[in-house]
Amino acid sequence: MSVTGSKKHSTTAPLEDDHGTAADDPAAPEVIRYARRAEAPPAQYWRRWSGDAPVVESTDESELQSDGDVHPSTSDPAGPYRILIAEDDPSQAQFAEGVLQGTGMQTLIVSESSTVIDALEQFRPDLVLMDLHMPGLDGMAITKIIRSHDDFLHTPIVFLTGDPDPDRQFEVLAGGADDFLNKPIRPRHLIAAVQSRVQRARKLGQTRSKRPEPAADTGLLPRSYLIERLGEELRQSTTGDGALLFIEIAGAARLRERYGYAAYEGFMDSAGRTFVELADAASVARLNDTAFLVLAPTLANTQVETFARTLRDGLADRTFGTDEQAVRLRVAVGAADFSHAFSDVGAALDAAEQALRAARTSSTGFSTYAPMPGVTPARNHAIGDVVREAFAEHRLELAYQPIVAVSGGDDAQYQTLLRLRNHDGVLQAAGQFLPALEDTELLHDIDRWVLQEAVATLHRRGDEHRPIRLFVSQSPRSLSRPASADGLLDAIATHGIEGTSLVIDLRLSDALIHTVTLLQFCQRLMASGVQFCLSQYEHSDEAQSMLAQLPLGYLRLSSRYSDAQAAPALRDEMRSVIDYAHRLGLQVIGHQIEEPQAAATLWMSGIDYIQGNLVQRASEDLDFDFQSAVL
Repeated sequence: MSVTGSKKHSTTAPLEDDHGTAADDPAAPEVIRYARRAEAPPAQYWRRWSGDAPVVESTDESELQSDGDVHPSTSDPAGPYRILIAEDDPSQAQFAEGVLQGTGMQTLIVSESSTVIDALEQFRPDLVLMDLHMPGLDGMAITKIIRSHDDFLHTPIVFLTGDPDPDRQFEVLAGGADDFLNKPIRPRHLIAAVQSRVQRARKLGQTRSKRPEPAADTGLLPRSYLIERLGEELRQSTTGDGALLFIEIAGAARLRERYGYAAYEGFMDSAGRTFVELADAASVARLNDTAFLVLAPTLANTQVETFARTLRDGLADRTFGTDEQAVRLRVAVGAADFSHAFSDVGAALDAAEQALRAARTSSTGFSTYAPMPGVTPARNHAIGDVVREAFAEHRLELAYQPIVAVSGGDDAQYQTLLRLRNHDGVLQAAGQFLPALEDTELLHDIDRWVLQEAVATLHRRGDEHRPIRLFVSQSPRSLSRPASADGLLDAIATHGIEGTSLVIDLRLSDALIHTVTLLQFCQRLMASGVQFCLSQYEHSDEAQSMLAQLPLGYLRLSSRYSDAQAAPALRDEMRSVIDYAHRLGLQVIGHQIEEPQAAATLWMSGIDYIQGNLVQRASEDLDFDFQSAVL
């Protein structure tokens, strides 16, 4: 579904006054005078649109001011509401400005999409009132850019447009906007929508900015606050000093089994108190059932290992519990120092988790993050430029490949595959360009676009009474962002789709490195019914542990198993994997099946679904006949 739009000024719906009269209609001179007057409104002007406000008899301005009247937007101790109006039609922009200024709000008009971000940084608005069809980049593209800046992640964006297409409205809301107002709109409705959004945003901002008190019994800070602090430190860091440490209690599962949950929680509380004591000025939070985060923003890079050893040895030297349940706790510590100039919170968490994974098998129980060697930065940069251009020109597309049940059935489900169309019309698979974007903001933008398109497709098919299930791949960097889970939940609620119609694909290689961040995302989405699939699965002890740790519904085998009919050992391994997955309640998908012999081997091994060119090649259509499919 296209997210582009062209602006037709001759049909743009104008604002209305309270009586439904077009404000730019030449046959309505009174409204024209009224709109112009609004650019420099007299005192009490806002009362014209307040239906419950008492009638003001006096018109003497000095008398009104002496009565102590205060506009709603100026009574906030944080000051007047600041509204950025992104609108290229001067009459529309000036009228909206006049209406909002009449309530005491401060406004700034921008008419070119290229100046929106600069205006945001200088004006720091409480809300952006945006036209959908701006010249250059449209409102949807501008919204994506705004949401990519951490400073404006929570700034309300309200679209004001004459586009009547309801699907378009759903796309706008799924794309990061907070509200959608149709032109023509009455001034009082505009004021109410803006005021309510700003009031809510300011209250949330106060909540986010307030430093919470550490837990009275442990001294630990809330996890959400520490992650917010991490984001602030990354943005403000100029020297490269500072570090994030990921600490995991070794053998946590065995401790729970042996001593019970209550005793185990007591051990974890004691460990938390110990870390707070040993960390001194650093901030400590419990991340999950088995791990802690330590943020040391002033720690010199040369002191990171010494600091980690202090935490490790300080905990190991103490005994916890009673005489009958006395235990010593061991930990693995992964550290990521800020000299790597992480672009965001997700990157820092991923780095610390990679270091922790290495620390688990280290003889010292400690490891520091070191970037993996890969493709040259120059080549990655060149590929990024190509993809960035394609994204701006809407040359990214989705293809779909059926996932068919070997036992038959009419449930329609597809794998969603990203494609890039070159200028010559040739399609490139995602594997040809996405790896070069791993450390860029563009990858997050593409992931979000793919999810938006998938949700819009599910909504459209639901309206047509032809429901489907879509499997959608996402990068761990995108899923680890604090707003990702909430954004997807909002999109699901806004479109009214069934959560079970969406399956998020998690690659095994990603899950092994980013276990904690992916688990948090999964747990956040589980209540909505969204399901998860572990893809590119190859057997190993570590991979098998993932099946029990993550809340999965599906397992997609590595394409290596598609040749299992020619290798008895590989076939036995595959059967063992399928059997273990079934014992955990997972459904298993055979991947990249090209030959009938491979499909037969999978069928005899107990596979649930197969996917590949043997069934059907990926295409832009969603018309596969699942009822008549025979393997």
